[in-house]
Amino acid sequence: MLDFTEYSKMFISLFAIVDPVGTIPIIIAFTAGMTAQRRERVGRVASMSVLMIFLVALLLGESILSFFAISIHSFRTAGGILILLMAINMLIGDKPKLEPDDNVDSDATSSVAIVPLSTPLLAGPGAISTVILDAHRGDSIGHYGAMALVLLLLSLTVWLTFLIAPWVSQRLGKVGSNIVTRLMGLLLAAIAVEFIAGGIRGLFPTLG
Repeated sequence: MLDFTEYSKMFISLFAIVDPVGTIPIIIAFTAGMTAQRRERVGRVASMSVLMIFLVALLLGESILSFFAISIHSFRTAGGILILLMAINMLIGDKPKLEPDDNVDSDATSSVAIVPLSTPLLAGPGAISTVILDAHRGDSIGHYGAMALVLLLLSLTVWLTFLIAPWVSQRLGKVGSNIVTRLMGLLLAAIAVEFIAGGIRGLFPTLG
C-alpha cells in the first residue's frame, strides 16, 4: 500500500482529468430549465455512473489488459499520449458544443446523465486509463480499498458540481471557467509527460 501523499496525487490527477469545474458550462446547458429536484437527480445518476465506471476499471482493468496481451508499459505510454491530447484540448479551449433537449422525460433525463455527461465527458478514456495504471501500482487489499475511497471522493465532487453548477457559473463567468480549465490542462500535460516517460523507460530499459 502506498502512502497518503501518493493517493492524494492520484485524486488530484483524476480531478484534473475529469475536470468537473471545467464542465460546469456544459452541465448548465444540459440542465437548463430543470427544477432543482430534477437537476439533483441528474447529478446523482451521473456521479453514480462515474463511480461504477471507475470501479470496473479498478477491479477488471488489469485482467482486460492480460486478456488482450497488452503490457502495462505499452498501456502507460498510450494512456499518456491520450491524456496529453486531452490536456492540449483543454489548453486551447476545445470543448464539445452540446445542446440540451427541451423535451426529455424522466428516463431520458437519466440517459443524458449517463451519456454524454458521465461518459465520455467525465469518465472518459483518459480517466479510465489513469485508474488502470494507478491500480497497477499495488496489489494489496489496502491499496484497492484506498483507491476505491479516492474514486468515491471523486464521484462526490461530481455530484456536488451538479448541485452548485448554477451558483458557480454565475460567480466565475465564462472567463473564470476558461482560466480554471487552462490551469488544469497545464497540470494534466505535466502528468501525461510523466506517464509517457515511465512507459518508454519500461519498454526500453536501456534508456533508463
